[in-house]
Amino acid sequence: MAEACTHLDQIHEVTPSAAGCEDCLRSGGTWVHLRLCRTCGHMGCCDSSPAKHATAHFHAQEHPVVQSAEPGESWLWCYSDEVAFELR
Repeated sequence: MAEACTHLDQIHEVTPSAAGCEDCLRSGGTWVHLRLCRTCGHMGCCDSSPAKHATAHFHAQEHPVVQSAEPGESWLWCYSDEVAFELR
């Protein structure tokens, strides 16, 4: 596990792909919390959700950084480096 995210160059201003988990909306599933891919804007559900679409997106696309899409939260998570952080 790294001490800091080494993928800051892959963080972009993005537009969320959906108002909820894109994949759950398509399949009729449910989610607990939302995570926004900061590489492409994919909106996926967290690992507490049944389908874990945000993590599945990371494994399929290798986009390393997601940001919490929950109101009042601003933290990011780097899957590759296994580190949480905030942008300053």
